[in-house]
Amino acid sequence: MKISKIVLTGVFTFFFCSLFAQVIQPTGIVNRAWVKNENGVTGNVSNRKPIPYAHLREADVFFAKRVWRCIDLKEKINLPLYYPADPDSVRDRLSLTMVLWNAVVVTKELKGYTDEDMKIEQTPADIISSNAKTDTLRNQFNPKTGDNDSTVVVHEQFKAKNAMKYWLVEDWFFDKQRSVMDVRIIAMSPIVTKFIIDPNTGESVEKGLGSLFWVYFPAAREVLARYECFNRFNDAERRSYDDVFWKRMFGSYVIKEENVYDRSIADYTKGLDALLESERVKDELFIKEHDLWEY
Repeated sequence: MKISKIVLTGVFTFFFCSLFAQVIQPTGIVNRAWVKNENGVTGNVSNRKPIPYAHLREADVFFAKRVWRCIDLKEKINLPLYYPADPDSVRDRLSLTMVLWNAVVVTKELKGYTDEDMKIEQTPADIISSNAKTDTLRNQFNPKTGDNDSTVVVHEQFKAKNAMKYWLVEDWFFDKQRSVMDVRIIAMSPIVTKFIIDPNTGESVEKGLGSLFWVYFPAAREVLARYECFNRFNDAERRSYDDVFWKRMFGSYVIKEENVYDRSIADYTKGLDALLESERVKDELFIKEHDLWEY
């Protein structure tokens, strides 16, 4: 008898629960399981602020060295800085180049400069015009004559996926107040293939690699902290572009150190010797830090 009552109670409980249950349908993109959808965590990094620098006095800088670095976005460790090649509007993800382009050209939150010393400012119009490409396509199909006798002039605007490298200017210094060798990135620039207009043909001719624009990195940190950089190893760690540079989670090599000739490594050596020279500069900084300690 008791078993029958228990079974009957269970049946009625299941019936009423099924009757009043509501089916929740997802709206838009399905969010992460640990992220609240309403009045809670948004799941992105759009409200983050950069970690402030430690206080530094000029009198506490015991040793300093300025170096220039190149970040090759084709290296595997740097792929999260390159992708998505095209903006992902669904997940609100942009590549590093697109983030900087929007901040300098579209929203004008940052200023763009022509040089790494940031003495000459570029207007957004100048940046757009100097990085546009013009091609003349000849022997195109002409629907009027039915022959391939037409010429089409194509104007191609800048695309963020064309930037395959970055140049950084950074200062390495020893802070005797904190007894640490520290580094501050001063400026950064996306590197693209530059074109010039041939005065005879009116076509764009490849000039070589050059700077898209330079930005003052301490000012850019406010923007970089608001955009997510994909983490290949852990979806639970929402990492911003500022986090990547703060934690030095990128691959790079030295292309110049401050010197009396004001020349880069490529000016006096090539190939394997250039890579060995780059390693020499990094080793000197490493050794210098250890030489400042007593054991």
